[in-house]
Amino acid sequence: MIVRDSGTQPVRIEQDVVLARHTVRRLAVECGLRLIDQTKIVTAASELARNTVVYGGGGDMDWEILEDGARHGLRLVFRDEGPGIADMKLAMTDGWTSGNGLGLGLTGAKRLVGDFDIDSRPGVGTRITIARWT
Repeated sequence: MIVRDSGTQPVRIEQDVVLARHTVRRLAVECGLRLIDQTKIVTAASELARNTVVYGGGGDMDWEILEDGARHGLRLVFRDEGPGIADMKLAMTDGWTSGNGLGLGLTGAKRLVGDFDIDSRPGVGTRITIARWT
């Protein structure tokens, strides 16, 4: 796998959620994702960026445009040093939401992307990695 381009964008205030969404849309187009896949990763990124601000106290979104043979993809990592997720089982339950996000919850974001990984420890923070491929 080759990383063709990468960067980091702060996700610390509500306005950063909008900027993250615009960045992800631009990157998804750049790496050749179909419109439906662009929409899916932008929607997932919007939910995760908002969670980073609201629950994680702010953090960063790292991005990478990837090449793996004929496939191209976009990988995003949302990371914060917030309180972490105390009850991962509950957080990953279909239909559960705190009521403050888009209503997708983590499971909704997971369904929208090809790759999803979450690492969260109470008192340490949360790191969520997602990717969508052509």
